[in-house]
Amino acid sequence: MTNLPAHIQITEEGPREGFQIEPKAIASSDKIRLINALSQTGLSSIQVCSFVSPRLVPGWTDADDVVAKLDKREGILYTALWFNEKGLQRALAHKQTLTLTGTIHTVASEAFCQSNFNRSLELNRVAMVAQTQAHQAHNIEVNKISVMAAFGCNFAGVVPVEHALDAVRQGMSIADQCGARVQVIALADTMGWANPGSIERVVSGVRDQWPDIPIRLHLHDTRGLGIANAYAGLCCGVSRFDATVGGLGGCPFAARRVDTGVARGTSPPTRLAPGNIATEELVLLATELGINTGVDLDALIDCGKLAETIVGHSLPSAALLGGSLLSYRQ
Repeated sequence: MTNLPAHIQITEEGPREGFQIEPKAIASSDKIRLINALSQTGLSSIQVCSFVSPRLVPGWTDADDVVAKLDKREGILYTALWFNEKGLQRALAHKQTLTLTGTIHTVASEAFCQSNFNRSLELNRVAMVAQTQAHQAHNIEVNKISVMAAFGCNFAGVVPVEHALDAVRQGMSIADQCGARVQVIALADTMGWANPGSIERVVSGVRDQWPDIPIRLHLHDTRGLGIANAYAGLCCGVSRFDATVGGLGGCPFAARRVDTGVARGTSPPTRLAPGNIATEELVLLATELGINTGVDLDALIDCGKLAETIVGHSLPSAALLGGSLLSYRQ
């Protein structure tokens, strides 16, 4: 545990991740209410929406309206996600509210690249060069490489460490070609394949080759190992994490629907498997280890309960049920 960081940075992605995957429509006012509540917990970065096709992601049809009406607080980075020029133009319309930076998205699995982007890894490279140049044309800094399926893939199986490193290399090559300076490498367990051992192997592999660039982990709790993987990352000295309040959202490719055990021959009810690691569970873990997060855990738990009210069902975070230990210690 000697490599534990003294402080971690958390990017809250619950609004964007969660509301795009919920089966029912969520009112714009409720989205704004949750974002505003999260803004008062001490979180320093909140990803608030996706600027994507309303046909493909109907849950964020109202992205422009939500960003325009949220109560912006000083000291918080409000960010958004987009994947094409049209989405970029929508984001630019809100540059007074949003912090706009670009990401080079690479993939450690050819099969997942085909399924998610409908293109090969080589064509994805071409697309990322064009996207990076488009961002730079609007004076938007491109400073992050994000590797999807860095630990495993439902379509290809186990992803060797070298494939994850190849994806980082491709991102670095794109950055060099475009004159971009990479300031963070994000490793995503997109489909919930990681375990503490694979976290250590991939993080160590990346750090060995790019020792001066911070690593960020985007972890999913699909199979219940999310917080264990976060602990493994902390033990490796990782100090940047993505998380979602209550465990909202998740990748639609990550085996989200779980059979509840009804006999064959019937139409069983289904429930959603967990998505991203829950922000309050990560904050609880860090707090118990003496790591500073700057986040009010009890206020964050209240946000998780608010999120449950908004979506109309329970969320997978254990911390929402168990609460923090603060009241007992007091």
